[in-house]
Amino acid sequence: MIEQLKNTPAREWIRALDHDGFSARKSKGSHHVYQHADGRRVLIVYHKLSDTFGPKTIKQLLVGTRWNKIDLERLRLVR
Repeated sequence: MIEQLKNTPAREWIRALDHDGFSARKSKGSHHVYQHADGRRVLIVYHKLSDTFGPKTIKQLLVGTRWNKIDLERLRLVR
């Protein structure tokens, strides 16, 4: 599943976070913190919205958001 997400730009991750109820809490430089109403929090580091992420970063995003394959399909990150 991570292989399918490797070329996903930061813009699409942010769109998916917004669609799932996360909101931007704070940012400092390239570090952006998004938090959900239920307490889930995820840190995304990017300089441009076209930046992509490596496998370890993607894994941490999935752990922080608690998204599974069904959620990724619903948010249109994988097909």
